[in-house]
Amino acid sequence: MSGQLIPGDGGHDLVLVRTFRAGIEDVWASVTEPERSARWFGPWEGQGGTGGTIKVRMVQEEGEPVMDLRIDACEPPRRLAVSGSEEAGGWRMEVLLTERDGTTELRLVHRGVDVSQVGEVGPGWEFYLDALVAAREGTPAKPFEDYYPSMKPYYESLSAD
Repeated sequence: MSGQLIPGDGGHDLVLVRTFRAGIEDVWASVTEPERSARWFGPWEGQGGTGGTIKVRMVQEEGEPVMDLRIDACEPPRRLAVSGSEEAGGWRMEVLLTERDGTTELRLVHRGVDVSQVGEVGPGWEFYLDALVAAREGTPAKPFEDYYPSMKPYYESLSAD
């Protein structure tokens, strides 16, 4: 488990990190190109780029619902900030990438997370980030049941700090 709950301007930010032995451009493509994001999160269509709105089909969720996301910032290959529609809970998320010596760190930041829901949100992001790792390695992703409810106590303990 990599999650940390950090006080931020708009409440608490949930931060999770993964590291890849790959260049930043390649990791950026895994996050932003529809055919590559389809392997771990879901394919998307629509107007990419800052200010655009996309529709993402959530292939890992029951019924594969479609979610609208607004692209709040797109700064290739380092920063992508998106926000979910009010119907999806109105959440805000950023992916921040840094590269050093052929290794890229991906930092996912869920902005203003509701601390009463961090026990559900944290395991969900762990699942998706590990699915990204699996997609990049060409290995099967673990089932969500490996993350929830077993990780719930850890994430709930973060809100007590």
